[in-house]
Amino acid sequence: MKKILSILKNKEIMNRIFFTIMILFVFRIGALITVPGVDASGLKDSLQGNNALSLMNMLGGGTLQTFSIFALGVSPYITAQIIIQLLSTDVLPALSELKRQGQYGRKKIDMATRYLTLLLGAVQAYGIIRTLQSGSMGEGITFTLLDTLGSQLEWLGYIYLVIVMMAGSMVVMWLGDQISVKGIGNGISMIIFAGIVVSLPQQIVVAFQKWVMTQWGTGNELTGIFQFLLYILVFVLIIAFVVYIELAKRKIPVQHSGKSGGQTQSMAKASFLPIKLNPAGVIPVIFASSILMAPSVIVAFIDPNLTSAEWLNIFSTQSLYQMPGVNGTTWGMPWGLIIYIILILFFTFFYSNITINPQQLAENFQKNGSYIPGIRPGNETERYVRKVLNRICVIGALSLTFIAALPVVLTLSGIFGNETSLALGGTGLIIVVGVALELNNQIDGLLAGKSFDEVIAGGGAN
Repeated sequence: MKKILSILKNKEIMNRIFFTIMILFVFRIGALITVPGVDASGLKDSLQGNNALSLMNMLGGGTLQTFSIFALGVSPYITAQIIIQLLSTDVLPALSELKRQGQYGRKKIDMATRYLTLLLGAVQAYGIIRTLQSGSMGEGITFTLLDTLGSQLEWLGYIYLVIVMMAGSMVVMWLGDQISVKGIGNGISMIIFAGIVVSLPQQIVVAFQKWVMTQWGTGNELTGIFQFLLYILVFVLIIAFVVYIELAKRKIPVQHSGKSGGQTQSMAKASFLPIKLNPAGVIPVIFASSILMAPSVIVAFIDPNLTSAEWLNIFSTQSLYQMPGVNGTTWGMPWGLIIYIILILFFTFFYSNITINPQQLAENFQKNGSYIPGIRPGNETERYVRKVLNRICVIGALSLTFIAALPVVLTLSGIFGNETSLALGGTGLIIVVGVALELNNQIDGLLAGKSFDEVIAGGGAN
């Protein structure tokens, strides 16, 4: 309560919160404007599963389910950021050099990211249109403009749709930049956060209707209420687990030596190198979902009629691939889920070692005169940090896989019937918790800055 009052009294924070709310309001208006020439009624039901398009819909704040002018959301920008970050790790020397040039280099890298966003936006827009047009995601969308133009001018309709979607993506990126500069929190993260949070009340309402309202008057009211409360309890426990994973850190003790004045002996200052339990965040899930969706998108590019091929179910996490059994019987194998889990585990280790580069870390320690007590500088420090990082990643990767795969498992088990939106866990929950914690830290920093200014002003008055 005290913190809320402090926020309300802080004019700067309140102005930032108000500005952020207004930008998000503009974003939600744009999310409701369907691209002209498209009938997207029923598309929402086709995006309830766990695939790359449903992930893109979530990252875009639910804009794809209405095929709005913001349908691409921030997905191209996020993908571009990931690619540029990977190329900057000594893969592309030019980008690696820019990374070392401070503010000037960051501006150049940011510009390269935006150009790549345009290119990826065009590719993703065309891929989405072709995938939805093929009907592989369900019969929930009609491109009336393409039907009107006919086969001879169909290319003109594709260009129009791609340009509108690319323009919407750039506007969303600009809105995110405005929040980062004048609002509160990271702009891109806040847009994703707002889109996910909007759907949470509906999820609770659906759960209430399924277990309480349907049982009302049948004599099983207490059973329905118990099931609903159990669902809420499990939901809260999963949130608590995600918060714990996000906050958990392994602190490696580090000492910094330095000489003071004319003294010859070094004075050591102790600190810690914090390594998060899951340094990769949700990037492995994004990678895994994109790879699983890639075969369907490629097939849609080549021949839309092949999107209904049975072998594509191997890469689907929403269905079981029918395997031949004995005496002409078949049995379902969740190949999609298995591949999904393997990819998440692999990319967690891969991206964590890129985010926290043990070799570069050891070199920086040596240059700055820092060292880990009991560990020799150089190669031994690198091996030690890598060993600690990989051990941490075992727990982090398993935790991330559990949260990401939980809704897939619950959906395949059929425990929620046709209401797949009730599945608990998932990437959205990890994003919401991460952004909420980041937002809380920024508000604490702004409050601490205000208190410091007041202390300084008070001291000067005396």
